[in-house]
Amino acid sequence: MTKRVNLLFYFYLILLISFQACAQDKKKKESTSKAEKELFKSEYYTDSLFSIGIEGPYFFEGNLYAVNFRKKGNIAVVRPGGKVELFVELPDGSVGNGIRFNKNGEMLVADYTKHNILLINMETQEVMVFAHDDNMNQPNDIAINDKGILFAADPDWKHSTGKLWKIDQSGKTFLLEKNMGTTNGIELSPDNRRLYVNESVQRNVWVYDVDSAGNISDKKLFYKFTDFGMDGMRMDVNGNLYITRYGKGVIAVLSPEGKLIREIKLRGKKPTNLAFGGIDGKTVFITMQDNRRIEVFENDVEGKEWSR
Repeated sequence: MTKRVNLLFYFYLILLISFQACAQDKKKKESTSKAEKELFKSEYYTDSLFSIGIEGPYFFEGNLYAVNFRKKGNIAVVRPGGKVELFVELPDGSVGNGIRFNKNGEMLVADYTKHNILLINMETQEVMVFAHDDNMNQPNDIAINDKGILFAADPDWKHSTGKLWKIDQSGKTFLLEKNMGTTNGIELSPDNRRLYVNESVQRNVWVYDVDSAGNISDKKLFYKFTDFGMDGMRMDVNGNLYITRYGKGVIAVLSPEGKLIREIKLRGKKPTNLAFGGIDGKTVFITMQDNRRIEVFENDVEGKEWSR
């Protein structure tokens, strides 16, 4: 009996050691595979399943979200590997654009047709109006700081002008600046002390100082392009700014000092926005208007949201 127990013990011990070795080998292979992927090489991630309004990518808890799946007025979830499914229908007449998440894990969506910021419960999929202001043109892209204060770019495409808004934690709106150019992409620095806003038609990127209450000051021209337009922007953990160059088909990467580091060539010509995600925060997903699909490339640095 004792001999049998000993044999069983050694048998299970060998199985355990083999299992651990296999797990370590798999992890090593995954790490090697990731390292061997060519950096900055854009590939197709989804089929052409979105409408011309494809926008708002955001990576949250293992999935990517984007607006306007097959038609306007909804939000899609993109599972790992690129499988696209309908996540939620928005209220009649609402059309989403930029997406962010607050510290409670709730989705915030710029609803440009109805001058709203929508809030979506991820468990129940209930859609509520978090903020509304009739004086908004069409809230386009949004950024959020660590305290839950939102900033919204608000373009008037017809007149090539725009506004900049602050929205506090209760949903109250504050006009920060009017009579700007065509405000579009917007992003905060990793320390929340700088706010970047671009003007698509005028090809300017502005930077502001931001205090803890979300007030802006000391506006400066950060960068000016001489050709093509701009759309959404995101930032990595080092404070480099990634800008979608609409019409040129590249992502321009600017240093914290406002110097052009590189341009990452995409397959399509009309990127509308981007998001960092993946297993290590270094995968960049890009929504493409002209081919109505999502592209993806591996970056050398993770996005700033990943560090949170």
